Amino acid sequence: MTDTTQHQTRHTVVVPNSIDMVSLLGPGDEHLGIIERGFAAQIHVRGNRITLQGDPGEVALAERLLDELVAILRTGQGVSPEVVERVAAMLRAETTERPADVLSLNILSNRGRSIRPKTLNQKRYVDAIDKHTITFGIGPAGTGKTYLAMAKAVQALQSKQVNRIILSRPAVEAGEKLGFLPGTLSEKIDPYLRPLYDALHDMIDPESIPKLLAAGTIEVAPLAYLRGRSLNDSFIVLDEAQNTTPEQMKMFLTRLGFGSKIVVTGDVTQVDLPSGTSSGLRVVEDILDGVEDLTFVRLSSSDVVRHKLVGRIVAAYDDYDARSEPVGRAQVARPQRRDG
Repeated sequence: MTDTTQHQTRHTVVVPNSIDMVSLLGPGDEHLGIIERGFAAQIHVRGNRITLQGDPGEVALAERLLDELVAILRTGQGVSPEVVERVAAMLRAETTERPADVLSLNILSNRGRSIRPKTLNQKRYVDAIDKHTITFGIGPAGTGKTYLAMAKAVQALQSKQVNRIILSRPAVEAGEKLGFLPGTLSEKIDPYLRPLYDALHDMIDPESIPKLLAAGTIEVAPLAYLRGRSLNDSFIVLDEAQNTTPEQMKMFLTRLGFGSKIVVTGDVTQVDLPSGTSSGLRVVEDILDGVEDLTFVRLSSSDVVRHKLVGRIVAAYDDYDARSEPVGRAQVARPQRRDG
């Protein structure tokens, strides 16, 4: 039912009886409150009938949002305040992809927990990994670039698309001169590779991980340990790639063997290399521009899926960098970090 008065539209949405209204509108109408705050429309609910009134464009967007939430609920997923906000953001972006399709894509399930893309760019990143032999995922911390790449690697192993997974990082803080560090080899490299092990524990039953590592089915190693090898039938993830030199990047990419796939992830704003050393990730796009079966996907602060404040912090730093002089930016030392 629709009527228009003084440039306002009034439309009633009838929610299917199979949809639980509390799941749709949230406990205490929490989801409904998010919709009311996010759209210039008045919303009234009576039973399973939701009446929207306001600017025609806003009413149309709010109706689409309700349709997408219903579609998500029909897949068996729950709807959270975060999901409502992400669907609204996607609709505002005026993309051709349906938010329900983005948020319902199941990459991997383990112990009742599913790993899915949570933003449109994350969905495009996952699709790019499927379509290309080499994919570069570039973006700030918290955008899921490493986590999703590892989920795709585990998915490929479980579906027998590859025979092994190789996860690597440059041990840049040690200059990759690990022999000068105290302790056993494992103790020396563990601090640099620990985030990769932590992610693995989210994706694979923890008791099976030691067996897979011992058999070489999963290998976690510093970048320097890949030199001289040809990696066939493997899914290879290079994390923190901004801390490679151009020579190391070339060495890594040329390890690609038959039946393999590579994902390179990094954040070009967080380079920990010594002053005056070029980042291999910063120059690689210019070098490989136009090469087939290879793609670059960029994620941004809007794709941060950690605490909301993390996205705001990343955006604030981006704004600050954009206002700073190039010389000034070069003089600012970036804090070292190990999480992606």
